[in-house]
Formats: sequence, C-alpha cells, structure tokens
Amino acid sequence: MSESVANRAATIDRKTRETEIRVALDLDGSGEYEIETGIAFFDHMLESFTKHGLFDLRLKASGDLEVDLHHTVEDVGISLGQAFRSALGAASGIRRFASFVLPMAESKVEVAVDVSNRPFLVYNVSLANDRVGNFDVSLVEDFLYAFSQNAGLDLHINQSYGKSPHHVVEAIFKGLARALRDAVEIDPRASGVPSVKGVL
Repeated sequence: MSESVANRAATIDRKTRETEIRVALDLDGSGEYEIETGIAFFDHMLESFTKHGLFDLRLKASGDLEVDLHHTVEDVGISLGQAFRSALGAASGIRRFASFVLPMAESKVEVAVDVSNRPFLVYNVSLANDRVGNFDVSLVEDFLYAFSQNAGLDLHINQSYGKSPHHVVEAIFKGLARALRDAVEIDPRASGVPSVKGVL
C-alpha cells in the first residue's frame, strides 16, 4: 500500500458542557457503522451517509436533547468534520473535486464538493414542511456548515425540486456521501497534493 492511502483513519473525542462525542472514521472502509446520537432520524441519515460513502464510522454522542437537538447535531458536525480532515492527512493523490446528482422519489438534489481546505457552504434548500417527526430539518444546514468548516470543504448543496422533507434530506446525505467518496478516492494517475500550491 502506498503512503498516500495508508491509514486514512482518525478518532476524535470532543467534550463540552452541552455534548460528549467520540468519532472513529475510516475513509477506506466498506460502509460499516455503529451510530448513536439519541436522535433517531439523524442516526438514519448518518447511517446512509456512511453506507453510500463506503466509509466506516463509529459515532457515539450524548447531549442536552432535553434543551434542544441543535447542540448535538452541530457538535456531531464539528467532530465528524475534524475526523474527516485528520483522516485525509496531506490529501496526497486524491481526486479533490466531485459532484453527484441524487434522485429520491419526487426529490432531486445536486451536491458538489472541493476538498480544498478552504471551507465554504452554499445551501439552496427550501421546504414548506420543515419537520420529520420531531426533527427540524433546518438543523441539516447547521450540521453541514459545521462539517464543511471543520473538514475544509467547499460544499454546494442545491435542491432542484422536492416536497417531502424526509426525501430531500436523505438525498442530501446520500449525495454528499457519493460526492465525498469520489473526491477522496486516490487517482492512480496523480501524485502528490492536487494543487499548484503544493498543499491543501
């Protein structure tokens, strides 16, 4: 195994007055997961993300859910982003850019990503119904902002259409998974860091 693909894994522990999170991420996994956040719908989305990204993810989070779901969702984004960035290392040999269009029933979402270490989030999603059970889908943007900032991603999410919040959000997580899977894949024709700067 070449140095560029060896040990692309990381473990992050984060503890605040509001949450306690442990994340173990392997970018070169097979889609295995053990996820427990205390938020069933969020767990389901993270499981889909892991399965379709072919990452391995063990994530356990406990937070002040009796106050709000926001702290847990945002801090999971921070921790997962930090694990992603750490697992990438120097990002030598990766493809770096990728996009994926994902249909989900009546919905369609496009996800584009640049693993640039220059984080930015563009989030064009609008839903008349903003709830899946007790989950406020506006938290998805909070999660993605925290994740992109800490993973160093220029991340663009565009909803083409869709009415069901469950379908739109699931399309986002699965589309993100497939885009990231392609972006961090080692390009057999490439060597070194994919930037004229020589560093990401």
